[in-house]
Amino acid sequence: MTALYLTLAFPLFGTLLMALITRCRLAGWLNIALSTATLAASAALAWQVLDDGPLLSPGKFFYIDAFNVYLVALTAFVGLTTAIFSRPYMTHELARGRVNSRRMRLYHSMYQGFLFTMLLALSTNNLGILWVSMEGATLATVLLVSLYRTPESVEAAWKYFILCGVGIAQALFGTVLLYFSAAAQLPKADDGLLWTALHGVAAHLDPTVMSIAFVFLLVGYGTKVGLVPLHNWLPDAHSEGPTPMSAVLSGLLLNVALYAVVRVKMLVDGALQHSTTFAHPHLTGDLMMAFGLLSFLVAGLFLHRQRDIKRMFSYSSIEHMGLMTFAFGLGGPLATFGALLHMTVHSLTKSSIFVTVGHATHIAKTQAIDHIRGLIRTQPAVGWGLLLGVAAIAGFPPFGVFTSEFLLLTATMQSQPWLTVVLLAGLAIAFAGLFRHLHPMVYGAQPEGQHPVQANMLPVIIHLLLVLWLGISIPLFLAHWFNQATLLITGKGLL
Repeated sequence: MTALYLTLAFPLFGTLLMALITRCRLAGWLNIALSTATLAASAALAWQVLDDGPLLSPGKFFYIDAFNVYLVALTAFVGLTTAIFSRPYMTHELARGRVNSRRMRLYHSMYQGFLFTMLLALSTNNLGILWVSMEGATLATVLLVSLYRTPESVEAAWKYFILCGVGIAQALFGTVLLYFSAAAQLPKADDGLLWTALHGVAAHLDPTVMSIAFVFLLVGYGTKVGLVPLHNWLPDAHSEGPTPMSAVLSGLLLNVALYAVVRVKMLVDGALQHSTTFAHPHLTGDLMMAFGLLSFLVAGLFLHRQRDIKRMFSYSSIEHMGLMTFAFGLGGPLATFGALLHMTVHSLTKSSIFVTVGHATHIAKTQAIDHIRGLIRTQPAVGWGLLLGVAAIAGFPPFGVFTSEFLLLTATMQSQPWLTVVLLAGLAIAFAGLFRHLHPMVYGAQPEGQHPVQANMLPVIIHLLLVLWLGISIPLFLAHWFNQATLLITGKGLL
């Protein structure tokens, strides 16, 4: 478990260390170094799990399997590439006077703290610690959203804190109900929140209590996922916080919250499907499909009404998280495999889009869509990055989002054919909303006085190449990885 301990130790140490670093330039490079070390440790952990199978720590506090280890590696990777983008971006914000050296210390410390809480949430075996980690991520995000200390950013941070605080309280009550149901079945009450212990006795847990617990947990963690109608915090948090925060928030935190929902779904399904008296054995899937489809359609419609570029892409994140929630609710090997692939390609694509958006807003000196024009003429790299990123997230072949959406549509046609038309209509609405705004931003007339900025497009290039690769051919080791996770979640493998 050494690799896991190092994966958690680096960002935890970084949280404390970065709070003491007063030199802003050094802090940016140190943030990259710490994120690199975290990625190296997570890669070693992933390799170990793929070779040896699931890992359970001696005290049963940590549990790593094919499902969470790939998310650990993805979180560490996007954390590193965003840190690379973050260094010049935040230096530019410091030069503009939007932040001072004190807030830069807060930013870098909370960046590492944010990564630590997400990695802890993914790796813990204790559902209570999972809840604490999600709450820790909430607090770190509040400080990042309010970094600029403008009235709008403080309001967005307060809305985020209140809405997610209410949501996380619902998740706490659901966690208590899980413990209540497990306490009667386990010889040691102390094991009542251990996922491995709960999974072992899932068939014997009270189906009524477990179903109520799932409703509270879906609402609670669904607030963090951004599911409609629990999504109102997300567009404000994106639009008012620093852009690197938007990249990790959209690309990583939403995944972690959905991971928590799926972990709980596995327990509740075990109780419901082995019960001979409970009337709704597919309750969890039906609820996730309903929330997911509602989020997918509403977010697609709201894309057309946006005037702020970061708010627009935040609604795109809600749309795709709704699609993933629907896929996990649909169940079955094909839909689950597609959902896992979609989590990966969405994280890579959306984080690369926010990197490009950060540079675009620096070029135009505004986030207003109506004033961002002619990017491909002012700075071709930024213009092409935004164009290709939107093409990828809209599902153009041969990018990986097309592959994952095709798998989901195929699974839907097999099990719920009548919903295929709804999905296709939603995809068309979202496509139109994105490209309605994209064309003038990229190809419109270049405003006078608009000049190039120092842009680090390396993260964008790396992410989009990976998404292209996953669309053309999924590497064998990654396909095996997803198949193991699919087998764990559904009981059946795809390959």
